[in-house]
Amino acid sequence: MATLQSRFEQTQGLTAHDVQLCSRISDLADRLVAQAVLPDREAVYAVLLAADTLCRATCWLLMHMVYARHVFLDGRRLQAADFKLDPQGHAGGSLNMVPAYVGYIAFNTLTAQTRSWMMGQGHCVAAIDACNVLLGNMHAEHAQRYSVSDSGLSTLVKDFYRYTVQSDGRPVSPLGSHVNAYTAGGMLEGGYLGFADLQYVHAPLPGESLVAFLSDGAFEEQRGADWAARWWRHDDCGVALPVMIANGRRIDQRSGIMQAGGVDWLIKHLRHNGFSPRRIDGRDPAAFVLALWEAELEIQAGATALPYIIAEAPKGYGFLNAGTNQAHGTPLTASPYHDENARAAFNAAMAELWTGLAPLQAAVSRLNNHADSGRVRERDHALAHRAPAALLLPEATMAEPPQSAMAAIDSWMQDLVRSNPDRRYRIGNPDELRSNRMGGLLHLLKHRVRDPEAGNDEDPHGSVITALNEEAVVCACLANKAGVNLVVSYEAFAVKMLGAVRQELIFARHLKEAGRPPAWLSLPLIVTSHTWENGKNEQSHQDPSLVDTLANEMSDMVRIIYPGDARAARHALAHVYGERGRIAVMVVAKQDMPVCFDETQAQELARQGACLCLADAGAELELVACGSYQLIEMRKAAERLQKHGLALRLIYLQEPMRFRQPRDAGEASAVHDELVLGHYFSAQAKTRIFLCHGHPEPFLGQLRRLDLGPGRSLALGYRNRGGTLDVAGLMFANACTYAHVLRDLAILLGREAATFLHEQEYAALCGQASPYAIIPMPHQSD
Repeated sequence: MATLQSRFEQTQGLTAHDVQLCSRISDLADRLVAQAVLPDREAVYAVLLAADTLCRATCWLLMHMVYARHVFLDGRRLQAADFKLDPQGHAGGSLNMVPAYVGYIAFNTLTAQTRSWMMGQGHCVAAIDACNVLLGNMHAEHAQRYSVSDSGLSTLVKDFYRYTVQSDGRPVSPLGSHVNAYTAGGMLEGGYLGFADLQYVHAPLPGESLVAFLSDGAFEEQRGADWAARWWRHDDCGVALPVMIANGRRIDQRSGIMQAGGVDWLIKHLRHNGFSPRRIDGRDPAAFVLALWEAELEIQAGATALPYIIAEAPKGYGFLNAGTNQAHGTPLTASPYHDENARAAFNAAMAELWTGLAPLQAAVSRLNNHADSGRVRERDHALAHRAPAALLLPEATMAEPPQSAMAAIDSWMQDLVRSNPDRRYRIGNPDELRSNRMGGLLHLLKHRVRDPEAGNDEDPHGSVITALNEEAVVCACLANKAGVNLVVSYEAFAVKMLGAVRQELIFARHLKEAGRPPAWLSLPLIVTSHTWENGKNEQSHQDPSLVDTLANEMSDMVRIIYPGDARAARHALAHVYGERGRIAVMVVAKQDMPVCFDETQAQELARQGACLCLADAGAELELVACGSYQLIEMRKAAERLQKHGLALRLIYLQEPMRFRQPRDAGEASAVHDELVLGHYFSAQAKTRIFLCHGHPEPFLGQLRRLDLGPGRSLALGYRNRGGTLDVAGLMFANACTYAHVLRDLAILLGREAATFLHEQEYAALCGQASPYAIIPMPHQSD
């Protein structure tokens, strides 16, 4: 220990860069000693040396995870039988992540404070898992299997890309190819590159600190990575410390940043977008420690520009073929199991990284000062366990609701904000919030901008994240897990949010299965100006793909809700905010519509997802509507059928996936049992016809419990017909009017197609008369 200070302060023979680094380390040591965080400069240097030892040991173990079946802590040479037949991994990026994550660990140790972390490049998880095992920073599922012993580490490397499956369909191994529910401290999978870049600035609350590990590849993958400084404010955000691992390569070639001019170009670009960038040596944990410390000090001093750390290192530094395309996955050009030269190369590289058990144990002991400093382990950082207090939910009942469901939601959301003024709100808005009839909420919460425009609803501390980029705005809300969130979008454009939403759903489901269910307040994603209301904007705007697709996800994690009117919309939204850890996609009409439900029915729809609108005694015919425009058409059809003397039941299906066949026990908790199903859908029914918002084929397939078979059931819905049309014209083009229901029902019942139709209606369906015998004439028509 007596020689550590002299070793760090010896500058003879060093480059100017290294001399500057030593000077900054000295400043760090002086500050920490002055603050009584550590007793003396020697203790600071000891932590940095421990970080270096841990970095080498982690790289050594990581490459064993990629290639080896056995690990020997004595560093012996591996023989052919010690290697995997089929090595797998993302070695290049993972090796680059090791000094970054170890630097984060050492930064926490030196300052006696555990910060949160997030990693966008989830495929580099081996760096995190390997380091965590050596540190003992694990959840129970890892701690039960892995230890720092030959057998424990051999189990670890065998579990990496193990592939074997249990009888329940889950992997045997708790290790993932990406961050998963068992990764200690993991917050998102990171399978979609770029989403962490959009999320990190919205995640920490004031008083919290987050280190976000990003990549140069992700920077070009997802638009909006350079917008974080637009949203960050020193006085109402937590400390956000973005760290880009700039290794310069994608899988097949140089990254876009390198092709555009390299880090010099990136620095200019970041400065132009409100960041304060600095470049560091990405091979050295001490460089990360210093950069994080200096960036955090800069923020605490009142910085207006967001610090941004760029860590330069050849891809795969620390092993063979670094800086080449080969470094990405398995850097050796042949398998060590089969090839003697590859085996010799691996063993030579491992000999250089090997530290020995005693030095490793000493380093780990030095870094694990949690008990002495009274801080939590990195697996338990604040952002990994969000559980905000329950909201005070305002009354959803309205004596005279507006005819627009979106206007009804707007007024309720304003009441929610006023009832819960101490929460952080994020409203995801890919533009047109006001035209979507949410002008009151916009006026209350304001667009978040750096330089407000006079006369507009803008404020530097606004809560409405507005950008013409659906991924950016939904990620702002997904990140704000300590706060209250709402996304409002055109239905067609919300499809762009699918990747981010699905990744969140999967990660949340895995946490639930691991016994750590997410406790953030559920997130409503309202899609309006929807398929049936967007006829005027051509067929690109007529797209129910989001709800069609998300209905395939597990129903205990995602809700698909079709409020039938303004009352139903308010009660549904209140119900969503009363839940935890789910995303609810609400398909809401913005145009004025009839108020069809009373308060009792609206509450029933929120709780049960269905409502009996008509129930004639002895009815064997059931009409099922899903969607507000579909309900109007089904009510017309029901009225006509009753005039023809048919007994029927009219059911409004607001949340159809509650009636699906559950695919596992978790989903069964969110799906109705046979008793509830029998209340809404009679066992006496011989014919059942559905009119749905989206495509009818997946809808009927997902509701097999309600499908009476091809001769007794029929589903109508969007069938990919569109253009520049009004609502009625679009309904007609897709065979979704009351007249189409009556015609198809007659055929299903074995009667003449025109049985329930007037002459001109039937002629219109046959193309022998104008469609306007069925639908109203457009206002713009001559």
